[in-house]
Amino acid sequence: MNYIDTNKEAWEEAFDNRKPNWGDDNYIRLKSEKYAFFDTDMKELIACLDVKGKNVAQFCCNNGRELLSVVYDGQAASGTGFDIAENILNQAKQTAEKAGIKNCEFVNCNLLEIPEKYHNSFDMIFYTIGALCWFQDLTQLFEKTGKCLKNGGVLIINDGHPAINMLAFPDEDGYDSDSPTKLIHSYFRKEPWLGNSGMGYMSIEYESKTFTDYSHTMSDIINALSINGMKTVKLNEYEYDVGQIGSDLYDNKGFPVSYILVAEKWT
Repeated sequence: MNYIDTNKEAWEEAFDNRKPNWGDDNYIRLKSEKYAFFDTDMKELIACLDVKGKNVAQFCCNNGRELLSVVYDGQAASGTGFDIAENILNQAKQTAEKAGIKNCEFVNCNLLEIPEKYHNSFDMIFYTIGALCWFQDLTQLFEKTGKCLKNGGVLIINDGHPAINMLAFPDEDGYDSDSPTKLIHSYFRKEPWLGNSGMGYMSIEYESKTFTDYSHTMSDIINALSINGMKTVKLNEYEYDVGQIGSDLYDNKGFPVSYILVAEKWT
């Protein structure tokens, strides 16, 4: 069994152990807040790109809340979310139904194996926090991404900055509460990160099946895009934590914590 298969099992187990009512009320925010679940910079970018009447997809869409927000507020023609965890996608479908959003589809699959019927289908594809790390080889991932984009289509990545993998979290050896941005790990780390305590933002803490994820440098990301015919046209870096995992520790300390990258398919 490869790491993607074991991650599928771990994610589905984490959702089964989710915190009480986690995600159940997402439809309320969707109906009441413009571009819910995005920070200010992403809201401005999506509004500027104008997805009205366009076909939009989110890769690693989790419970669909961000995709549904883009489709609902941006008046997209359609939205398609892809994710490996079937039970999490079921919540996405339930949220869409509660919010009355009928032009969204959620597809359960390994992203590297998205069916060919979705090739050349989307005007915009986006990834959000904590998506890229679940793939060892970004060249393979962006090959599939590029195939699914239309010519001239736009890719957005809004994620934690690669530099944050150099830091230690409070429960790690080497963490210094007086200096939370102290560098502990190599920026060029290739060994996988392994986790067996659930998925903190979603689940209670428990002895879980193994999560396997990987670090990537910024050059890894940009070069993998370029190899697959996507030209980086914007890269903005920020000192705030888009994932809100350690914002009280790392925000506004002069350290790159998150970024937004925009690329266009030019082949």
